[in-house]
Amino acid sequence: MKYRTLGKTGFNISEISLGTWQVGGKWGSGFNHKHADQILHAALDEGINFIDTADVYESGESEKAVGRIVKKTSDRIYVATKCGRQINPHINENYTPKALRGYVEESLKRLDLDCLDLIQLHCPPTEVYYRPEIFGEFEKLKEEGKILNVGVSVEKIEEAFKAIEFENVTTVQIIYNIFRQRPHEYFFKRAAEKNVGIIVRVPLASGLLTGKFSLDTKFEDGDHRKFNRNGESFDKGETFSGIPYELGIETVAKLKKLVPDNFHLLDVALKWILMKSEVSCIIPGASRYEQVKPNVKASKLPDLSERLTFEIDQLYNAFIKEHVHQLW
Repeated sequence: MKYRTLGKTGFNISEISLGTWQVGGKWGSGFNHKHADQILHAALDEGINFIDTADVYESGESEKAVGRIVKKTSDRIYVATKCGRQINPHINENYTPKALRGYVEESLKRLDLDCLDLIQLHCPPTEVYYRPEIFGEFEKLKEEGKILNVGVSVEKIEEAFKAIEFENVTTVQIIYNIFRQRPHEYFFKRAAEKNVGIIVRVPLASGLLTGKFSLDTKFEDGDHRKFNRNGESFDKGETFSGIPYELGIETVAKLKKLVPDNFHLLDVALKWILMKSEVSCIIPGASRYEQVKPNVKASKLPDLSERLTFEIDQLYNAFIKEHVHQLW
């Protein structure tokens, strides 16, 4: 495993880390703590030292699992969680300093920690990024020793730009992959100038870029890949990166033909992201412990050739760009 600095936090973190949205099992299948422990142990065994969770992942059960694994190891494990998505209705007016403080304190209890390494606003409404009192409350929590750093998880690049105007914002979590390329055109350079860490989520476009799906693949009722393709429950960009599923399958078939003999499509998808020096880490998820080792393999592989990256960009420009580029 290779390690990178997470922006102005100064944390030296694994360039491939772990997202825990489905760490207790497949999306919508209920939470299995034994299952979660297996995945988390596998991650630590592979050199992962940064774990991203959220208070809404299985109603806090993900946080409990992460906290338990951190307590069991003497290694320095950096824990990032998120808050805000519990707010219902999820509107700007319901984001208050008092509410967010309460969520932080509840996360600390579930994680069984005295201090959070990183707390992130969890894709709030755009208006929240224009409210200094929200970011000021996190500064108070920092002064009280309850958090070390504050970051944001965003849907849109414009939100990322606005967030990093606040000097205490140390990280931005953003969707970025072969099918969502706009962030490197507009945001990465500015983040580097401000020494803001970039955490890449949805690196495999909800599994599309593993190459394991087909037009006949069936997703379970509780799986957002079945019920949220058009944004029925949350931003549609979180599901298959916002592109129509059928188009994704067709484009993946073309991508597969470009994959070198010593790579899998999964390797190419993750290595393509790692070749951007501004990226601090990638947080692919795992619903089984067997998925962890293939996810971290890309850290050990050589960079993709210029020819291959050119061909990937050509496919994006020809088939994907018009569907996603200006939306996020």
